[in-house]
Amino acid sequence: MKISVASDHRGYQLKARVAKTLREMGHDVNDAGTHATDSVDYPDYAARVAQQVSTAEVERGILICGTGIGMAIAANKFPGVRAITCPDEGTAEICRRHNDVNVLCLSGDTWAERPIERLLQVWLETSFDGGRHADRLEKIRQIEQRSC
Repeated sequence: MKISVASDHRGYQLKARVAKTLREMGHDVNDAGTHATDSVDYPDYAARVAQQVSTAEVERGILICGTGIGMAIAANKFPGVRAITCPDEGTAEICRRHNDVNVLCLSGDTWAERPIERLLQVWLETSFDGGRHADRLEKIRQIEQRSC
């Protein structure tokens, strides 16, 4: 799977771990920055990854900032992007099954010292259930289309 990852300065260390783990899992990883710990503005990096997901240049994206919240807000401005902050494996599973989430937003502060491998595995391997959930996503797409 082709996955784009990016972070701000507060997520830089976790981004390196995430990218390494994804590559070890056999995924094609695009590192969209930042490439240093100097202070940067998270919306710039969220936009890079969200644009790639929105245009199907990549299949999924992972964004990391201090809390993950700012990244999710910015990423969700792009058509077709469904981004959430994810605190645990249970959320990673249900967001894929019910919402077909394509951008995972993580807290660099919270996940800095925690193992991340299982969460990534769950999020990447869980399939979208479709059915009534697909109908709901279609309603979201229509709302998005009307509001843009």
